[in-house]
Amino acid sequence: MTTKLYYSAPNLTEWETHITRSMERDGGYFVMLEETAFYPHGGGQPCDTGTIQGIRVLDVVLEDGDIWHQVERLPEEGKVACQLDWERRFDHMQQHSGQHLLSAVCLELLGARTESFHLGQEYATIDVNCSELTPAQLSAIEQEVNRQIYSNRSIKGYVVTNEQLKDIPLVKMPKVTENIRIVEIEGIEYNACGGTHVGRTGEIGMIKCLKWEKQKGLARIHFKCGVRALQDFNESLQILDVLSAKFNTGRKDILTRFEKWEQEHKQLKAQVDILQEENTSYQVAELLSAVQGNVLAHIFEQKTFQELQQMAAKLTSEHDLLVLLATTAENKIILTHNGTQSVACGAYFKEHLGAFQGKGGGSNQSAQAAFSSREDLLNFFETAQRQFIQG
Repeated sequence: MTTKLYYSAPNLTEWETHITRSMERDGGYFVMLEETAFYPHGGGQPCDTGTIQGIRVLDVVLEDGDIWHQVERLPEEGKVACQLDWERRFDHMQQHSGQHLLSAVCLELLGARTESFHLGQEYATIDVNCSELTPAQLSAIEQEVNRQIYSNRSIKGYVVTNEQLKDIPLVKMPKVTENIRIVEIEGIEYNACGGTHVGRTGEIGMIKCLKWEKQKGLARIHFKCGVRALQDFNESLQILDVLSAKFNTGRKDILTRFEKWEQEHKQLKAQVDILQEENTSYQVAELLSAVQGNVLAHIFEQKTFQELQQMAAKLTSEHDLLVLLATTAENKIILTHNGTQSVACGAYFKEHLGAFQGKGGGSNQSAQAAFSSREDLLNFFETAQRQFIQG
């Protein structure tokens, strides 16, 4: 049985030990150690990583009571030097201890018990047994949980028997009946837990509740603790500083300045829409003067395809024409009519696009296509225009 140093010496980062077993399985290499500080996956907490004899530890798993360390390759020596990735471990300890404290405060303030916990790479979440959370409630939870951090209460873990468990006011009874590990936050709660934790609440640093959302009838709270919370604050501050510089205003006035900018943007957009509509009407009149028979065909150099679609829609709504418009800015083309023409647009594209490396399709009354090059677009346009005019 491997000695679990992550319980007896949670701050240990380097140690020497012996490999007791090794194996290859499914293309991976695994070793079992006489003593390990590498925590395996479990209880919502990811595993530790680091090195064994300089070889990277990829994963740590608990199988039938045995702790297996997946490594990049098997060490050649039986006695090995191990090194733990402390930054990762301490992050997990901060998040996990923060979760216990946050769950205890949710239970105290809301009467809402935590049903699940997930520790992700970016943030952690708990699902608490209530359907709604107001902004005031979330703020109160955050204030209280940080007040408990400042109290710097002790956090300790110990193993009890099933008999001793009867005298401990647990939040939730464990499924196991022997070697039950209790994590106690002084004066706050007792919880059955196999994870790693900091020694005092002060080491959590701080807890920031980011948001909450509904999740299958529960309230899921997203949060960050310690270093993660500090990094999140610094990143948010950098964004604020950039916005402050762009708007040439102080941080506190950014929202006001942004609202003013938004109003100005809406006014400018409305003016642009009017000008575009006027320009489109002018261009439509110019295009109509160049209609050949019942075919209106034109190539634009700068227009977007969306502008072409709008122009084609205006033309076909007001005139019984076959409209063929193309833009070399995006190498795209549209063929459309209002149902008064005999051309089946989609069928025509399907039959002829392949010869010009074009891709597209559509219905009887409207079809569109894109080309890999300007040359292919122009060749297709000229061929189609000639065929439609000649009938």
